[in-house]
Amino acid sequence: MRMTDLHGVFPYLVSPIDASGRILTDVLGRLSSDLIDAGVHGLTPLGSTGEFAYLDRAQRSAVVQATIEAANKRVPVIAGVAATTTADAVDQAKAYQAFGADGILAILEAYFPLKDAQIEAYFRAIADAVDIPVVLYTNPQFQRSDLTLDVIARLSTHPRIRYIKDASTNTGRLLSIMNRAPDMKVFSASAHIPAAVMLIGGVGWMAGPACIVPRQSVRLYDLCRAGRWPEAMTLQRELWRINEAFARFNLAACIKAGLAIQGYAVGDPVPPQAALSAEDRQAVEAILDQVAGL
Repeated sequence: MRMTDLHGVFPYLVSPIDASGRILTDVLGRLSSDLIDAGVHGLTPLGSTGEFAYLDRAQRSAVVQATIEAANKRVPVIAGVAATTTADAVDQAKAYQAFGADGILAILEAYFPLKDAQIEAYFRAIADAVDIPVVLYTNPQFQRSDLTLDVIARLSTHPRIRYIKDASTNTGRLLSIMNRAPDMKVFSASAHIPAAVMLIGGVGWMAGPACIVPRQSVRLYDLCRAGRWPEAMTLQRELWRINEAFARFNLAACIKAGLAIQGYAVGDPVPPQAALSAEDRQAVEAILDQVAGL
């Protein structure tokens, strides 16, 4: 069993793509390498910012392979697996492990609502199919069938389900997870204040904005790990401007616009999503200017 200690800042990578649907692997490779050089602790292709719900199987595979090749074992790559059927999820997880992924971010796409036993069986099947760590992903804003505390506690007994990325925006829920599943390590989402999650026992965060402010994100993590909380909260308040602004826009469109401003030709979001308007792009650029010197 290949187990890696996961912690720190894991940017949710965008999926660079052109108008014909071709994954721009060279752009993704350069972005991945630059993020590693900026000090991030890992990379997560096919998270929410990676538009996993808008890509076909071949496109998803290209994104994962390009990220793994660019990382070249310098940092762990935790590949997103998302499906409506258990069989599809298992196939993806096996394929990404074969590509060389260091872990799986497990996401449930449900059309019809599911009972707890069915949700648990889905995630357990993914973990049974691989021998690398599995990170549970829970986001009640987007998921029709979410993970309850009971299901999380039961899944935490699986030898490969050692982590959870919770985007519920409920810090009390995080404390409940930590109390009921003490062996499970918690990653924050960008919807939380990462410093606060670190304070209560989190091990890092997986978030799209870290793609465009990697150096500042790593500094925030380092301050938290050092227990320098006044400095951490000063930096956190400044970085929170990004989250406040991005709440008004499509997340992938915002991160892609930010990266384009920084010189990465990542393309537009996959339709029917739309790119930011010129006015909204200017707003993103202004925010990036504000936090550039942090």
